[in-house]
Amino acid sequence: MDFFFYPSSVAVFGSFKKGAIAYEILRNIVEGGFEGEIIPVNPKGGTVKISGRTFQIREQLDEPVDSAIIAIPAKFVPALIDEIGPLIKGAVVISAGFSEVGNEELERELLEKAKKHGVRVIGPNCAGIFGVHGKFFGSFEVRVKPGGLALISQSGAFGGAALAMGNDEGIGFSAFVSYGNAADLNESDFLEYFADDENTKAIALYIEGVKDGRRFLKALRYASTKKPVIILKAGKSASGAKAAASHTGSLAGSYEIYRAAFRQAGAIEVEEMEELFDAAKAFEMYTRAGKRVAVITNSGGPGVLATDKLERLGLEMVRLSDETIEELRSFLPPQCSVKNPIDLIADADYERYRRTIEVVCGDKNVDSLLVICVPPIFIPSEEIAKAVIEAECDKPVIVNFMAGDLVREGVRLLEEHGIKNFPTPERAARALSWLARH
Repeated sequence: MDFFFYPSSVAVFGSFKKGAIAYEILRNIVEGGFEGEIIPVNPKGGTVKISGRTFQIREQLDEPVDSAIIAIPAKFVPALIDEIGPLIKGAVVISAGFSEVGNEELERELLEKAKKHGVRVIGPNCAGIFGVHGKFFGSFEVRVKPGGLALISQSGAFGGAALAMGNDEGIGFSAFVSYGNAADLNESDFLEYFADDENTKAIALYIEGVKDGRRFLKALRYASTKKPVIILKAGKSASGAKAAASHTGSLAGSYEIYRAAFRQAGAIEVEEMEELFDAAKAFEMYTRAGKRVAVITNSGGPGVLATDKLERLGLEMVRLSDETIEELRSFLPPQCSVKNPIDLIADADYERYRRTIEVVCGDKNVDSLLVICVPPIFIPSEEIAKAVIEAECDKPVIVNFMAGDLVREGVRLLEEHGIKNFPTPERAARALSWLARH
């Protein structure tokens, strides 16, 4: 499916008036820096200006391209696929008005025309796709920065919100696909594709339901053996399942069956959007972590909250070795607690954090570290961020700097060095639990 996510040429079909969906997709492709050929197509012809570039709108497609993005009224889509089929490898059908509104016959016709020409279809009723490392933003959703997360979403609106949230959370993406009604390609195809995509480090999947459970389980198992797969399942309740059926025409089915399938395949199920991104952030940094955790903090309260959450999640607050405790006592002020959680007290500076991280990291009983910082106004958060960055430690270090403006510069510095911040002790603890489960 490289012709979708790493295309060398693309045609966009629809209206190119400002504000129209095809116009917005074309603008995203151009402003995203796509380096391949871009062909806008509309029977009325004319020109369209975008970001200082003027494109001739062709009245029809008259040369081969990798992919077509189609945003025209649903009733015209099958005929268009039949017309351009010999010239394209894949079609992303944005248009709605198919099986999700009971129009199964039109969707069948679309699929027949595509199969006739060997064209693969994403959609219909979808929000488009991103191939971020190919600088290809074939969607009207907000653009994202390159990274390791591939987001597969049955819902276009959820996908768009998730991309925007991902930007706020400092997530980097390898790809995004909204697959809508899944008339042809579905979640199983994308799981298998991204499992083998070298730019993808983790896969996040939002699903309401699947049409072929056996195939899905096989694809999920395959992907989970290659990289972390994080799943957010909607339609768990009876009312939610009904809503899912009317949304994308898919069968949500019994949640217990889905949950068992996720566990069997080795996927990681999360309960809400916030958790999906916390898991994605953790897996962008590390592939796994052991269960024995040491907590380093400059504030007792957050240290206790982290301890409570870690133990509730089945992780172990490790007992530090006598040698580690002795070494910590040799340089920490006497009022500091050297038992786990290690409390460096409020005036902890760069040196105190850096040395403590290094000493604790060297303890053979410790699998991973959770470092908490609530900086007083007289110690800049960047100073502690620098300590985390420069400390020599070869074990997973999860960080919780809080809160707001007090830590903004420190968090920015951490992110510049590939270290993601988790804004509460509980979210940081949860990140470690996902790494341990994987």
